[in-house]
Amino acid sequence: MERTNFEKLDVYKLSEALADDIWNVVAKWEYFAKDTVGKQIVRAADSVEANIAEGSGRGSHQDNRRFVRMARGSLYETIHWLRRAYKRELLSKQQTQNIRAIISELSPKLNAYVRSIQERMGTS
Repeated sequence: MERTNFEKLDVYKLSEALADDIWNVVAKWEYFAKDTVGKQIVRAADSVEANIAEGSGRGSHQDNRRFVRMARGSLYETIHWLRRAYKRELLSKQQTQNIRAIISELSPKLNAYVRSIQERMGTS
């Protein structure tokens, strides 16, 4: 299957790595943790990459920008659930640091992606 344009974006690849890392960690949790915090953090992380993909397929810069902004919101939601999981001792310090490292790289790239779309639109 040929790769679409969004699959070539670094911001998409990073969001995919984030979602996969979170999935792999949550998959090992016991039922209650998985059913509550686990589902929330997995959905939030998956939503980052899904919104990048959907925005790129919408056909206009304005729609793309709107979906990338939603991806950024989902990233912040992921950060919230990461904090909850750590506070509830579902994640080790090392797991949290590994996931935070991806987030630290992804967040500015999402912002840069929004700016690049705005530049193509000719607006700020």
